[in-house]
Amino acid sequence: MSNFKHVLITVALAVSAALASPALAQEADPVSLSGDVKAVVNSVDDEGNSITQLVEPSTIVPGDRLVFGTDYSNTGEEPVKNFVVTNPLPGPVRLASDADADLTVSVDGGKTWGILAGLNVTLEDGTSRTAQHADVTHVRWILAEIAPGESGRLEYPAIIR
Repeated sequence: MSNFKHVLITVALAVSAALASPALAQEADPVSLSGDVKAVVNSVDDEGNSITQLVEPSTIVPGDRLVFGTDYSNTGEEPVKNFVVTNPLPGPVRLASDADADLTVSVDGGKTWGILAGLNVTLEDGTSRTAQHADVTHVRWILAEIAPGESGRLEYPAIIR
């Protein structure tokens, strides 16, 4: 099997896994979660205007852009406070460099959290460096309160490695 085909299969499996298990969240029965992954497709219409569309990914290759999304909804009768949604990044993707700078992330498998600019990565020789987008392993949101009937969407952009 060529290396290119292997990358495509690996990425397809990672995207499938992300769709099947879009987000980890604390136990809270009234909150439902649903995740998806969309490919970003840029094109130009007949008048020369740039168009950006989010479509179901079919064939994706290194360098392609994706948007990982999680929809949430409080179907209960009481507000839910401090609801945590944690999304692991599949191995074949990295957080896009234009992701929200205030996004809470982990670069160590979910052990520690912070904004990317405040995190460091320890190298094999014991030295450290400032964390980069490619180091991100997880993205996390803490929703202060989800009112009854409230719904919303959480997203982060990623690039195929």
